[in-house]
Amino acid sequence: HGILWGLIYCERLESTGAACVFVVRRDQDIYMETLRKLFNESHGIFVGLQRCEEERAARARNAQLVQVSKNYRSVIRACMEDMHQAASKSPFVLSVLFVSILSAMELIWNLCEILFVEAAPAGPLLLRLLDWVQLHICDVDNMVREVLSSENPSKHKLFWNVVDIFVLQGRMDEARHLLSKEAIANPTSMKMYKILDDLMKKMPLGNTQTLTEMELKWQHWHEECQRYLQDGTFASNSHMESICKILLGDENAILEKKELMTTWYHFLVTRLLYSHPTVKPMELRFYAQSSMDMFLGEESSPEPLDTILMAAFEFELHQVIKECSVALSNWWFVAHLTDLLDHCKLLQSHNLYFGSNMREFLLLEYASGLFSHHSLWQLGVDYFDHCPEYGRVYLELHIERIPLNTEQKALKVLRICEQRQMHEQVRSICKIMAMKALRNNRLGSALSWSIRAKDAAFATLISDRFLKDYCERGCFSDLDLIDNLGPSMLLSDRLTFLGKYREFHRLYGEKRFSEAARLLLMLMTAHIAPCSFWMTLLTDALPLLEQKEVIFSAEQTYELMRCLEDLTAGKLDRQKFQDDDVETMKVEMLRLALARNLARVIVKEGTLEGS
Repeated sequence: HGILWGLIYCERLESTGAACVFVVRRDQDIYMETLRKLFNESHGIFVGLQRCEEERAARARNAQLVQVSKNYRSVIRACMEDMHQAASKSPFVLSVLFVSILSAMELIWNLCEILFVEAAPAGPLLLRLLDWVQLHICDVDNMVREVLSSENPSKHKLFWNVVDIFVLQGRMDEARHLLSKEAIANPTSMKMYKILDDLMKKMPLGNTQTLTEMELKWQHWHEECQRYLQDGTFASNSHMESICKILLGDENAILEKKELMTTWYHFLVTRLLYSHPTVKPMELRFYAQSSMDMFLGEESSPEPLDTILMAAFEFELHQVIKECSVALSNWWFVAHLTDLLDHCKLLQSHNLYFGSNMREFLLLEYASGLFSHHSLWQLGVDYFDHCPEYGRVYLELHIERIPLNTEQKALKVLRICEQRQMHEQVRSICKIMAMKALRNNRLGSALSWSIRAKDAAFATLISDRFLKDYCERGCFSDLDLIDNLGPSMLLSDRLTFLGKYREFHRLYGEKRFSEAARLLLMLMTAHIAPCSFWMTLLTDALPLLEQKEVIFSAEQTYELMRCLEDLTAGKLDRQKFQDDDVETMKVEMLRLALARNLARVIVKEGTLEGS
C-alpha cells in the first residue's frame, strides 16, 4: 500500500543479526534490470497510441483506447511476474518493495480503466468491478487446490472459507460446485443445499438486460431469499444461513467475513453486489466512503493506496494523479495513465499555471528521468517529441548533457539531432568529438567531425596539423579521407589547399607530371597555399625540374622564379635563410634547377618569348 521513496530501514535476517540501511533514490528504479521491460514495452505502446488515427469513429476509438489500457496492464503484470521470480531466488528488500509497487500500480490502473476509459454504465459496471476484485483482491486458487485435493473436501478446515470467498466475490458457479460436495457428504443437508443452490442459480446478474428488468428480477429474487431466511430454512446449518444473509446484503453478516475480504474495496464491491446491483457510476462515491469507514473502523486510518482508490471512486481524476505522483516511486505510472486519459478527452480543461497541461508536464518529468540512464535516454526522445509545447526545449537541454563516450554513441545522438533539424546541437556534438579526436592525435576523425560541424576555423586548424605532420614525416595519414573530401574541401582555404596538395601527390605518383606541375604552380600563384608552405612546394618542384623531359614552360619557370624571390625577399625570411645552412642550400639548388630548366626550355622552343 503506497510505497513511498525515501529511506528504508530493515533487519537482515541472518545469524549475525546485523542491521542494514537501504537508500532508495528517486528514479533509481530505472536502473533495475527487471524494470527495463516495463520502460521498453510501454514505450512502444505509447508511441503507437500517439500515431493512432484521429478520424476513427467514437466507438472504434473507445475500443482502441481500452485495448491500449489493457496492453499497459499486461506489461505491468509481466514485470510483476519477473519480479516475483527474482524475489523468490534472492529475497532482496528492493525486489519485494517493487513487487508491491507494481501490484498497487496494476490495481489502480485497472480501476481507472473501468471507471474512466471504459466508462461502463450501471449494469456492466458492477460486473467489471467484480472482475477487478477477483483479479486483484483475493487469490483463492491455492486454498481451492488444497481443499479439493483432500480425501473429504467438505470436512476440510478451509472448506467453508473457500465457499464464503466465492460468494463474496460473486463466483456463484464455483460456490455451487463446492456446496454440492457438502450435500453428497451430508445427505441430511440435501434439502437445504438444493434451496440454497437454487437461490444462487437464480441470482440476476448479467449485462444482457435493461436496468428496469434487472431491478424487477433482483427485487423478486431478494424477497425469495428473505422468505427462506425468515422461515428458518437454514437454521440448522449456520454456514448456509450465513451465506443466505450475505445474499440478502446483510452488512453485519458480510463484515463477519472481514478477514476473508482483507480490504475495504472488496467489502464495497460485495456490498454493492448484494444490496445495490444497479448502482450508477456517480453513486459510487457515497458507497465507497461509507464502506471504508465501516470496514476500517476507528482503529486504523487510510493508507496512501486507500486514498488513491477513494479518489478514483469519487471520479476525482486530478486527485488520483496527484496522490499517485506522491506515493509511487517514479513518474512512469502517472505519465502514461495521464496520457491515456488525455486521449480519452478527460483532461482537456486542466492547464497548469506555467502554460503546459498536466499530460505534458508529467511526460516531461518522466522523460527527463529516462535521460539519466545510459541507454534508456533513447526512449525519452520520443516522449519529448510528443510534448508540443516544451518538448523540443527539454530535448535540446538534455541531449547536450549526454556523455559522448564513444563515436558510436555520438553518431546515434547526432542522427537524432539531424532528424529534428537541431542544427546548434549538431554543431556542438561535432565540435566536441572533433576536439576529443584531436587530443588523441586522431587527425582523420577530427577532420571528419569538423567538416560535419561545418566549422571552418577548426577545419583550418586540423588541416594545418595535417600539413605539419606531413612536413615532419614526409607522408600523409588518413589518405582515404583526404582523397574523398569532394565539395567539403571548400569549407576553408586551408582545407582546399590540403585536398589539392594531396591531389598533386597523386598526379605525381601516377606520372602525370604536366598536370602535377600546373596544379603545383596554381597553388602558389593563386595564393591558396600558405606562404609558410611555399618552400615545401618549391622543393616538390625540384624532381619535376630535373626530369629528362621538360615539364615547366618558360612562362611557368618564370612564375616559379618569382615565387622563390618573393619568398626570400622579406627581411625576416632573408635573415632565416642566411642563418639556416639547409634552407640556404635549398634556395641555391632551386635557383640552379630553375636556371637549367629555363635554358632547356629556350633550346627546345628556339627563342625566348616575351623577353
